Amino acid sequence: MKLELLAPLVYVEDRSLRAFEPAAAELAGGETLFLFEIDPVQGLSIEPDTALFLGPLVFSGRAQEEGPGRELPAGRYLFAQQRRLLNREECIQMAVELQKDGLWERLRPEPYLYLRFLTEDGRRVSQAFRPYGDEATTVNKLKEGSANGR
Repeated sequence: MKLELLAPLVYVEDRSLRAFEPAAAELAGGETLFLFEIDPVQGLSIEPDTALFLGPLVFSGRAQEEGPGRELPAGRYLFAQQRRLLNREECIQMAVELQKDGLWERLRPEPYLYLRFLTEDGRRVSQAFRPYGDEATTVNKLKEGSANGR
């Protein structure tokens, strides 16, 4: 599904967090965000090799209600969620399905994947955000921080 994120979500960097470890979100106060690069060849394939799909971790952080931080920028995303905590393989599979849907709609997914883990209504949730189109260039806000200190 496509999602228009109207306001950025702010996170403080926490390099001690490890993606796909069930305790990571609880240790971080409940909500975490991880940004991964996606292999440039696999990231545009309708049948990607899942072993090569996920590239290096660019950012890991926990939710920040106020003060300086980094953003999951407002913009257009391919989006999916499951109401449970997913492991690495399940997250990759969710991201591959997003990619297939986006390519089918003739969108150009960018080579980044945001994975967000949080609690909603007392249940763990795993979310995948894949920027597409011109909005993806704002990923630099997360990688470098914005000019206003966020």
